[in-house]
Amino acid sequence: MSLVDYQVKDRIAFITMNRPEKRNALNHELVRELKQAFDKAAEDTAAKVIVLKANGEAFCAGADLEYLQGLQKFSYEENLQDSNHLKELFLKIYTHPKIVIAQVQGHALAGGCGLATVCDFVVSVPNAKFGYTEVKIGFIPAIVTVFLLRKLGEAKAKEMLLSGELFSADQVLQAGLINHVVQVGDLEQHVLQLAKKLVETNSAESMKLTKRMIAEIPSKSIGEALAYATEMNAHARGTDDCKRGIAAFLNKEKLTW
Repeated sequence: MSLVDYQVKDRIAFITMNRPEKRNALNHELVRELKQAFDKAAEDTAAKVIVLKANGEAFCAGADLEYLQGLQKFSYEENLQDSNHLKELFLKIYTHPKIVIAQVQGHALAGGCGLATVCDFVVSVPNAKFGYTEVKIGFIPAIVTVFLLRKLGEAKAKEMLLSGELFSADQVLQAGLINHVVQVGDLEQHVLQLAKKLVETNSAESMKLTKRMIAEIPSKSIGEALAYATEMNAHARGTDDCKRGIAAFLNKEKLTW
């Protein structure tokens, strides 16, 4: 049975984790199938925006602890290879050419919270809990730290990563980890409306280039960042989407992307 379902409707790709009996805990196979699904979405011309969701009560409970226990028998080199497997998934989502919306219908813990962290938008139900609980079992939230520091800054990242505590949806909304909290019955429709708005009102090329700049600028010096931004500005002016958008605006034409 496939652990990930992939469907496209109305230019929205829905990538659904399907391991509900294990609370969608991450093992090698689930991570592999997620990577394949995001690769497929990148090349899928029928898909403009991606929704990452899950079946069952939990969005994702983090690493499968039985799987993690088995990894303790691995050599350092084997564990490094497995760690790279997860890193590649997180980086693939964070730098994906299409916008990714996480639809969080239940708890997002440890690596599962990491999955939400690397998405571009996160919409959650009120009763979902978020947290990086690795320190409570003698592990570390290693890979997600890179992304969480960028997203929340050092003070809030330290609070979440070092405490290992669980936080409510409202708390992480205030912290800036997620974007919206909606009632359970409204979750699917809210995410769908957000995805459709992005699909219909925004240029895919513009969103791709903007997302790329957001990922790359923080690692540059101010001079490097400005030079890079200037180059991207010049590049964007020559794209078909920019030409089309400006022409439509000047001609007072309604534009549907």
